Amino acid sequence: MSSAQQDFNLIASQVMRDSFRVNPVSATQMGEHSFDSELPDLTTKGQEEFAQRIEGYLTALDAVDDVELESPDLVDLEILRAFLTKTHFDIHHVAAHTWNPMLWNPGTAIHLLLSRDFAPLDERLANVAVRSAKIPAFFEQARATLREMPAIHCETAIDQLEGTRVLLESLDSDPNVIGSVVQQIRWLTDQLPLAQKTPRMGAETYAGILWHSLDAESSVQELLADANQHLDHVSAQMLRVALEYIAESRVELLGEPIASALAHIAQNAPVSDSTLLAEVASAMEAAKAFTVEHDLVTVPSIDVEVIEMPEIHRGVAVAYCDSPGPLESANVSTFVAVAPTPEPWTLERKESFYREYNAVQIHDLTIHEAIPGHVLQLAIAQHGSQQSLTRRFGFSGTFVEGWAVYAEELLITHGYSPEGTKLSALAIRLQQLKMQARMTINTILDIGVHTQGMSEDQAMELMVNRGYQEESEAAGKWRRALLTAGQLPTYFVGYREISSVIGDLRLLHPDWSLRQVHDLILQFGSPSPRHLRTLLGL
Repeated sequence: MSSAQQDFNLIASQVMRDSFRVNPVSATQMGEHSFDSELPDLTTKGQEEFAQRIEGYLTALDAVDDVELESPDLVDLEILRAFLTKTHFDIHHVAAHTWNPMLWNPGTAIHLLLSRDFAPLDERLANVAVRSAKIPAFFEQARATLREMPAIHCETAIDQLEGTRVLLESLDSDPNVIGSVVQQIRWLTDQLPLAQKTPRMGAETYAGILWHSLDAESSVQELLADANQHLDHVSAQMLRVALEYIAESRVELLGEPIASALAHIAQNAPVSDSTLLAEVASAMEAAKAFTVEHDLVTVPSIDVEVIEMPEIHRGVAVAYCDSPGPLESANVSTFVAVAPTPEPWTLERKESFYREYNAVQIHDLTIHEAIPGHVLQLAIAQHGSQQSLTRRFGFSGTFVEGWAVYAEELLITHGYSPEGTKLSALAIRLQQLKMQARMTINTILDIGVHTQGMSEDQAMELMVNRGYQEESEAAGKWRRALLTAGQLPTYFVGYREISSVIGDLRLLHPDWSLRQVHDLILQFGSPSPRHLRTLLGL
C-alpha cells in the first residue's frame, strides 16, 4: 500500500467515525453499531463545530498525493470529497436543523434498534433505554435550535411524533420520556400559527442542493428541458399502448384513450387494505421467478419480509425498501415497507388510492422496491466484489433509484406480466409508462416548486392531466415536493445515466449476456453513475 493510500485511508476512517458520532442514527441505519446508545447532535454549536472539522478534512484530502493512487482509490477520494462538501453545504446553506422539526424526531433512533436482530435483544433493549433517556434533553435542544418553520413540516412532524409516542408506550417507557414527546407535540402545535417560513428553497440554494444530490453534470434549466422532452416521448408511448389495450380488451372508449384504458385496468384489478401486503408479497415472488427464468441478473439468496410501514415513517411515500445498512455485518432481514390507507381517510379517498395502486400497478411498484430493484441491488451492493468501505459509506441515491427505475423497464420490455396474457402485458406496460411519466414529472415538479413558484393548482394539473395520477396521489406528491428538495429528480437522472452506462457496456461487449452486464455493474456497490463509468473504464 502506497503512502498516499495510507493517508487517504486514515482520513476516510476519521471522517466516517466523526460523521457517525454527530449522527449516530445514520450509523445504526448503515450497520455501524458503536453509537447505538446516542442521539444526534443537531445543535447549532454541534453542527458548526462539525462544519469546521469538515474544512480540515477537505484540506487534508487536498494534500493527498493523488498521483500515487490507483483509479478505484481516486474514485473513493472523490466520493469522500463529495460527501464532505455536501454535508458542509447542508449545514451552512440549507441549515435544516434550524427549521425542519422532522429531523428532531427520535422515533427512528428507537425503531432501528428494534426492527432487526443484529444483536441479542437484551443488548439492543439496553441501548433503547439509554437512547430513550436522552429524549427529553434532545427535545430541549430542538426547542432551543428551531426557529421559524414551514407549516407543512411542522404538521408532518406532529403526525410522526404521534407515532413515536405510540412506539414508546408499547415499550412501557419511562413516563417522563413519553411526557416529553407529548410536550414536544404541544409545543409544535403552539408554533403552527407562527410557522410561516416558506418550504421553497429558492433558485440559488436549490441549485446547490440539486448538484450535491445528483452528483451529475446537469444544470437546473438543462434538466428541466430534458424532463419536458422525455415527458412528451413517454406520453406518445402511453397513447400507443393505450390504444392497443382498448382494441385488445374491446373496452368502450369513453373520452381520452389513456385515461379510459387506465380506468379499465384499475376497475379490473381491485386492491384493499386487507389484501395490499399479500399483493406485494405475491408480486415479489412473481418478479423474482421471471428474473431468474429469463437470466436477467443473478438473484442471490435474500431474506425479505413485506411489512406494514411503521407510523413514524408515514406521510412521505407509499412504500420503501428498508435494507440492512451497507456496513451491517449481521445476517438480518430486508423489509419492503408498505403503507395501507390511514384510518381517518374517507371511503372516496381510499378508493382513489387503490385506483392508483391497483393490482397491476402493485407489480410494477414491487419490481422497483424489491426484485430486481432496490432489494436485489442493495443486497448485492452489501457484498459486492468491487466494493470498498468508502463506497459503502458514500452511496449514491441517484444510482440506487436509477437502477430501480431501469429494473421496471427491464422486466416489462422482456415480457413480464401478472397473468401471462397479451392484455395483461399491455396493462402493465401502460402502468410502467405511467410510472415513467410520474418519475419525469417528479423532476419538473421539484424544480417548479423550489425555483419557479409553481402553485398547487399548476402542480395538480400537471400530475393529473399529464401524469394521469389520481388526485389523492398527486396531493401526496405535492406534499412530498414541499417536504423535500433534490431527491425527486434522482429517479429521472439515475434512470438516464444507468441506461446509458448499460448501453455503452453492451456496445463494448456485444458477446455478453444481459446478466453479465448487470452483474458487473452491481458489484461496485452504489456509486454515482459518473464514478461507475470510471470504475468500469468507460
